[in-house]
Amino acid sequence: MYNKRGTRLFKKQRIENPDPELPIDKRGVRDTGFVVNGIYKDFPEKIPELVVPDLKDCKLKPYVSYKTPDVVQSEFTAKDLFNAVYTEKIMNDFKNKQLNDDGSPAKPSNEELLTANEAWINARKTGSDIF
Repeated sequence: MYNKRGTRLFKKQRIENPDPELPIDKRGVRDTGFVVNGIYKDFPEKIPELVVPDLKDCKLKPYVSYKTPDVVQSEFTAKDLFNAVYTEKIMNDFKNKQLNDDGSPAKPSNEELLTANEAWINARKTGSDIF
C-alpha cells in the first residue's frame, strides 16, 4: 500500500507493529539516515540543503509572457570563449609593449602559467561552470 492509503488507525497500527512483508513505497524519496540496532538515526550529511538566492530586489517577473520575441543567439564557440577571456589581456600587453620577441607575454597571468593538465583539473573542480 502507498503511504497515503489507509485510515489513521491502520497507519497507527502499522507504526506500532510494522509488517516486513508490506514494504513502504517511498515514491523515489531517499532516506536521510540508517537503521542501526533497530533504531533509526538521521545523518545531517544526507539531508538535502536547498540554496536559494535572495530575489528581494530583483526586477524580473516570475513568468515570461508568450508575447516576448524569440531570442536567436549563435553558438558560443571556442573562438568566442578565447576572445571573452584573453583578448583584453593581449591588447593591454601589446599596447604597453609587455611582449617578448616571440609574442609571448613578459608578465604572464596565473591562468597563462597553467599547463594543459592543470587547466583540465581546474575545470572539473567543484564549483566550476561544467557542473
